[in-house]
Amino acid sequence: MYLFQRIEEAAFKQSDARRTIGEFILENRDQLQELSMEKIAKLTFTSKPTLVRFAKYFGYSGWKEFMYAFNHEVAYHDDTAYADVDPNFPFSAEADTLEIIESMVNLKMQSMKDTVSLIATEDLNKAAELVYQAENIVVYGTSPNYYYGELFKRNLLTIRKKAFMAKSGECGTISHSLTQRDCAIIISYSGNNPDENPTSNVKILMKNGVPIISITSGGKNYLRDYSDVVLNISSKEKLYSKISNFATQESILMILDALYAKVFALNYEENKANKIASAKQLESRRQATFKDLEERF
Repeated sequence: MYLFQRIEEAAFKQSDARRTIGEFILENRDQLQELSMEKIAKLTFTSKPTLVRFAKYFGYSGWKEFMYAFNHEVAYHDDTAYADVDPNFPFSAEADTLEIIESMVNLKMQSMKDTVSLIATEDLNKAAELVYQAENIVVYGTSPNYYYGELFKRNLLTIRKKAFMAKSGECGTISHSLTQRDCAIIISYSGNNPDENPTSNVKILMKNGVPIISITSGGKNYLRDYSDVVLNISSKEKLYSKISNFATQESILMILDALYAKVFALNYEENKANKIASAKQLESRRQATFKDLEERF
């Protein structure tokens, strides 16, 4: 999770000076380089020692190191921002139906492009190999990530890979049952909160030697530190201030589709035969009135 998202999370969850300072930083991010530490303390009705404690809360040695990291992150995000669309509010209240549709198409395309730019082929190859070799694949995630995982699970089942979703309330039991011959896929945008599902399963999985593939946002987070391979979600959205998870949803689905496609490609002909055989058995009653879609078995 990027620093600006961690600041937003702290500003949202805390009710002390961290909220005041966090909100000020996020609202004035483009002017921070021009403000001295003393000026920021005055504008937030805090003090220099409080600003230092704020920086240390995020793992930095002091205010100067914190500001350096934050300003560099802002510069990176400005350089790689989605073109002509705000991922948090892609359309305005005045937008008509066609403008909303065009904005959504633009946002989804930008999200996919950004996701592709973040995928390292060696990481995707390693993740696919782990899935391909695994006896059981278990996908972890809370809503709405759970539903994206369901689609991925279904795809794996069609090529006869044993895939399961870790249901809420059963995650710990499932994690204890897995071994090094299996594989865990954890979907978490923030990747933090080691005491909460799904990241709370990491310690159990590591103890059992289970390979972990994480699908998470960029920046530092707990999940990234303990995964065998990481696939990066496009992370331009704010955590809370947005209409919906439009961009994140598209990014996660893109990653899962790419991972499934690569697993399929590792044994293409056999997977193709299995997929068609399963479809013939399970979907034989489906009929198409359009000739180009019609199939005869």
